[in-house]
Amino acid sequence: MNDFYGFLSWTCAIGGLAAFAYRLPDLLRRRNDPALWALCTYFLCSGISFLVDLDVLRLHISALFGRPNITSLIVQVAVVVLTAAQQVVLVYWSSPPEEAPLRARRRMLFFGVALAVLFVASFVATPFAKSKSATSTILLSIQDGHYALYMSFYLLICGIGQFETVRLSLRFTKMANRQWLRFGMRTVTVGASLIMVYCVTRSIQIAGTRLHFDASALDPIQWTCGSVGALLQILGWTIPSWGIHLTRALGWLRSYRSYLRLRPLWWALYQASPDIALDPPRCWPRDLIPPRDPHYSLYRRVIEIRDGQLMLRTTLSLADFSREARSLDLPDDPTSPLGEALQVRAVLSIPAEERAERADASDIPARPPYDDFRDEVEWLTEVASSFTALAQARPRRTNAQLSS
Repeated sequence: MNDFYGFLSWTCAIGGLAAFAYRLPDLLRRRNDPALWALCTYFLCSGISFLVDLDVLRLHISALFGRPNITSLIVQVAVVVLTAAQQVVLVYWSSPPEEAPLRARRRMLFFGVALAVLFVASFVATPFAKSKSATSTILLSIQDGHYALYMSFYLLICGIGQFETVRLSLRFTKMANRQWLRFGMRTVTVGASLIMVYCVTRSIQIAGTRLHFDASALDPIQWTCGSVGALLQILGWTIPSWGIHLTRALGWLRSYRSYLRLRPLWWALYQASPDIALDPPRCWPRDLIPPRDPHYSLYRRVIEIRDGQLMLRTTLSLADFSREARSLDLPDDPTSPLGEALQVRAVLSIPAEERAERADASDIPARPPYDDFRDEVEWLTEVASSFTALAQARPRRTNAQLSS
């Protein structure tokens, strides 16, 4: 379990400091944004709170300052500051602009006073000085009445802060108009709820120690909830920044995938009507290389497929289409994806010279294009899949053919 806690601590430390480094350039450009200042403060304090309490560093830091277990105080100060920073961010995001500064100052004053009391009390309630791990330090220290009272006050501050974080996050989630922002706020809410569980279980542990009953079974729960909750909050506050890039990357992949899936249909239409292509086609191996702008390339491919269909279908009559459908024992619905694929197959089976003589001879009902481009891509993808399947199908021989 110690390895698991260590992994969570390292992850939270690196995650918090990495998030701070990621937002720092933005902070330098927007120095007058108090919410961004608060958010960067949150990331920095979150990373520090886990970094200084790592077992490989805490004893060295204590030796540097000449005070045993000073890292416990650094962690607690950082946690109070980051809790206040969260409140400032949420107040500025969820309150009217004219009211946000006053509300933020009130919260900063509350947590500032609480931090001052906590700092003064830390000189009276000194944690146990001989333990090598942060976990055992807390367990040994809360056996002292003064330190148990000190920790209870610290947990009360954290609990109030996380409760407000849950309340404000839920309120702002209803106001947020971006998908990733709402998802990030929900993640922050879950993280704050887990940290509240940490505060409750740690308080029960303190009460159990003072009342002489064993509450050590709660230790894995409170450490896990505290670390996972902090990690979820870091993740939640960063999601709005990188989530949009993930959306764009997924969109790029979808466009490239659709671009490739439409190629068999497009290539067949291009061979019959080369004029539909704006640019000379690339060979199949080169076409596997992602184009510079797959969204534009997909758009051009859809337009060219529709142009090719319109040009070729004028040479196909409804009777020819029905005959082709019956030869393959398929339904003769020309407005389905399979029907459009069957139309292309039927037209391509007609010699080019005969197609030229049949111009404007089609009486097949045409499907109007979709208004939404994504719906059009989805439809044509089904047509392309059906066309590929039809290429492997063999015509059903008629009775006349069988008797001859």
